Amino acid sequence: MNSQLLQKYNVPGPRYTSYPTVPYWDKTPVTDERWKNLVNDTFEVSNATQGISLYIHLPFCERLCTYCGCNTRITVNHKVEHPYIDALLKEWQLYTDFLPTRPQLREIHLGGGTPTFFSPENLKRLINGLLEKADVHPDSEFGFEAHPANTTDEHLAALYEVGFRRISIGVQDFNPIVLELINRPQTYEQVQHLTEKAREIGYNSVNYDLVYGLPQQQISTVAKTINEVIQLRPDRIALYSYAHVPWVKPGQRKFTEMDLPDAAKKLAIYDNCREALETAGYTDIGMDHFSLPTDGLYEAVQQKRLHRNFMGYTTTQTNLLIGLGVSAISDCWWGYAQNEKTVEKYYERLKSNELPLFRGHVLTREDLILRRHIQRLMCNFETSWYDSKEQCKELYDALTRLEEPEKDELVIIEPYHLTVTEKGRNFIRNISMAFDARLWNDIPQTAIFSQVF
Repeated sequence: MNSQLLQKYNVPGPRYTSYPTVPYWDKTPVTDERWKNLVNDTFEVSNATQGISLYIHLPFCERLCTYCGCNTRITVNHKVEHPYIDALLKEWQLYTDFLPTRPQLREIHLGGGTPTFFSPENLKRLINGLLEKADVHPDSEFGFEAHPANTTDEHLAALYEVGFRRISIGVQDFNPIVLELINRPQTYEQVQHLTEKAREIGYNSVNYDLVYGLPQQQISTVAKTINEVIQLRPDRIALYSYAHVPWVKPGQRKFTEMDLPDAAKKLAIYDNCREALETAGYTDIGMDHFSLPTDGLYEAVQQKRLHRNFMGYTTTQTNLLIGLGVSAISDCWWGYAQNEKTVEKYYERLKSNELPLFRGHVLTREDLILRRHIQRLMCNFETSWYDSKEQCKELYDALTRLEEPEKDELVIIEPYHLTVTEKGRNFIRNISMAFDARLWNDIPQTAIFSQVF
């Protein structure tokens, strides 16, 4: 790839798991009544066909991975498992109490934290408790995030038994020096065993999460990691750029900027990884994600049914995503809501029989138009606006901002249609940013987004 283009477009930018992005949500929290009405409106028109998605945040970890930017609670006390699952089931009951019919679960994703902090028995209790108040959609997809150092064969078997077929393994890197710095003791052998055992049991999609830009990463050592990953042949790979924000996540102070690869080296690491994966038969299906042609993610791209939400790319298109647990975010297409960020506050709200909402945003007409365009670009690499319902002033402002990317042959702009070129697919975050009216109307004065690469 052209290194000059990588440098030119390597600016801070959102990942667009939502539009507007969280920093630009309304300052006034969405009320319980308003949120319930929005959820009901979406549920009534989509549950019978699409079903709904559930994201469940399990925040507990036994040790702090120092690179991590997630909302976590570090503890070795596993007595926290039972009360937290009770709270999740209580929150789910608060939703099912006001929904007009039984929900159809199209997608469940267990994230964290470390979902496999919880015992296999407790994870089964959680899922069975959710299913007591719901039906399973015939095209359901259940997946979970797995730490290779603590995910046991019993975890795999228990979750498979209750319907899980996708697993996402947090690999990050295989280099022991890097793993020590990020406080993540795990081995190649553990990842290999987890991968092979999952496939033996019957899981049909294995994803690896990798991170580039970590402390002490070198071009040569990351190349070795990528080659080892390719040998294990995961179905999907998420290749994330490390975001160094020690003022937000103090755990990152274990190392400094001096330990990190500089901008030029980081770009070279990314470019080498991308080239190696594509040579090995992986397709770049969108921002940060690669897939083998045999995986459902690739098929969704070909059939133009890829979807993007707070869980990232997904093959299931649901307009209603309910987030359960501390800091979890819900999306009903017309609005967003995020739960309380601390376990104590989350429990307190549930004890009062309240939805534990912390903040939210109801989308305006312009928000909805721009969201549709960004969603199409992220998933299909094109968008159009033939219908007046797809047009607004902010859309035409976006086209003006794309004049430079058009000169660089990243996009093709035609009357009422925009196409991202093959060359431009690696710059999809930059192209989507052109449509982010809220970002351009209030450019942040401090770093709130990571670099694009």
